[in-house]
Amino acid sequence: MKNLFDVKDKVVVMTGACGVLGSSIVKHFAEQGSKVVLLDLERAAEKGNALVAEIEAAGGEACFFPTNVLEKEALEQNYTDIMARYGRIDVLLNAAGGNMARATVPPDKTIFDLDVDAVKMCTELNLFGTILPTMVFAKAMVEQKCGSIINFASESALRPLTRVAGYGVAKAAVANWTKYLCAELAIKFGSGLRVNAIAPGFLLTEQNRTLLTNEDGSLTPRSHTILAHTPFGRFLEPEELVGTLQYLASEASKAVTGTVVVVDGGFDAFSI
Repeated sequence: MKNLFDVKDKVVVMTGACGVLGSSIVKHFAEQGSKVVLLDLERAAEKGNALVAEIEAAGGEACFFPTNVLEKEALEQNYTDIMARYGRIDVLLNAAGGNMARATVPPDKTIFDLDVDAVKMCTELNLFGTILPTMVFAKAMVEQKCGSIINFASESALRPLTRVAGYGVAKAAVANWTKYLCAELAIKFGSGLRVNAIAPGFLLTEQNRTLLTNEDGSLTPRSHTILAHTPFGRFLEPEELVGTLQYLASEASKAVTGTVVVVDGGFDAFSI
């Protein structure tokens, strides 16, 4: 019987691959038999190479290439290197992005204090850091007439969160881009090309740890507010995203495109 969720031998390319989420995700796909390509900044090379070594030691296949998702020339070099090595790209995970402290409005400030330049930078990183890799790597999918692009939106794309001004706007744009692009690719290049997004809820990562935990590891008031509005009553673990990502990468979601799949422990569904 055919396994619709099979991703064995698929070439999976992931931007932002060396963070807490990325590491968990690429290791999962490698365990499932995918050939994973880790893309991240040059300064993450040590982490990336260590991750590749860990995957290979476990019997998987992986490689790391330094990149900058805001520089098309760097991405095109990545494309050349990936195609020379594997000859195809089956899945693109656009995970590069992140929040910036200066693009927020802290409790002691107001919207009139917002650093607009920081909001622009945050939007550029999250939105154009998704658009540019897609413009480069989707060319292989067009030639193959099949491929799955999975963008990383956020809970803040669906429900505006206090303080998170720039990041929420940027991730909302990613969600909109996902819906736009699904039609653009399918209409012009065929139904084998799919574009979806995942909207994770709250996880503890290096980026938000100081916002959600105190120096002693206890939860901040903001964490308590988040968990009070999360039916699960806890933060998510990175490993809890991989099942949804594998579904979107596999034939199991063959007719699914233009969706934003929420994985958040019920946060988006809960009011009071």
